[in-house]
Amino acid sequence: MNLDKLKKKAAWAALDYIRPGAIIGVGTGTTIFYFIQALSTIKSIIHGAVSSSNTSTFLLKKQGIQVFNLKNFSSLTIYIDSADEINHQMQMIKGGGAALTREKIIAAMAKQFICIVDKSKIVDALGKFPLPIEIIPMALSYVSKEIIKIGGEPKHRKNIITDNGNIIIDAYNLCIKDPILMEKKINSLPGVVTVGLFASRRADIVLIGTKKGIRTIKQNKII
Repeated sequence: MNLDKLKKKAAWAALDYIRPGAIIGVGTGTTIFYFIQALSTIKSIIHGAVSSSNTSTFLLKKQGIQVFNLKNFSSLTIYIDSADEINHQMQMIKGGGAALTREKIIAAMAKQFICIVDKSKIVDALGKFPLPIEIIPMALSYVSKEIIKIGGEPKHRKNIITDNGNIIIDAYNLCIKDPILMEKKINSLPGVVTVGLFASRRADIVLIGTKKGIRTIKQNKII
């Protein structure tokens, strides 16, 4: 079974956690593309969605799902998103699609954060996937130098401007032994908007698409 089929499995499994009348926080990425397709099948029972990216907003509206402006909400019941890497503590790297800042805001506002992934995204330690960092453009040289100091190899992601008008540095070969400490350290650098480490606000539930079906991690317990 290829990874696309496993992504679809995880995406459809997320529907079991959605309650009638809810406003759904929706992330970004290929797995979320499948989730939006799945969500469209129950659009008559939900109130609508808030979106982490212009791409997801377009896809939601294309499916006839109403999209609300996040600034009009102080909290959300549920947020569904994927990850580029996720460890067994449900901490993750996100931002391969350059939507990390809006994703992090929605995750912080959500009472329940459900991460949907295929089995290839599960890792013992974070860092093999390059760590995205959204920065304001004038901070490129400074932040790059600071990433080198902590052992990373920074590369400016060319021809990418985020939905917030900023740029992305991808930090390669970082040894992330303590994701929470690393998240705080990078976020403290002047010019950093946010880093794509979701460690302090990790997932509450992880739905993993496997050949044998859905594997669920909830509160550090595998179901």
